[in-house]
Amino acid sequence: MAAYIIAQVNVTDWDSYNEYIKVTPDIISKYEGRFIVRGGETVTLEGPEQKWRIVVVEFPDLAKAKEFYHSPEYADAKKIRAGAAEAQFIAVSGVE
Repeated sequence: MAAYIIAQVNVTDWDSYNEYIKVTPDIISKYEGRFIVRGGETVTLEGPEQKWRIVVVEFPDLAKAKEFYHSPEYADAKKIRAGAAEAQFIAVSGVE
């Protein structure tokens, strides 16, 4: 069953964050992931206004999503993101 990583990101340094954006697609692809949402326009329909960047990545299953997140390649990418953004990442299983 497909699984998703949902990230909410508050970018504080776009120059550094853009370097992170450059390296993540290949890593995500290596772990069979694909972007569903990558920071497009957001409109808050209910609740507090969402001001952070939203990213959704689909993986074949939850195990693959966790494998990506804990991979050595992504650990290196997170070092690039450090200091450029604060983020929350959540992994969730989809429905059949």
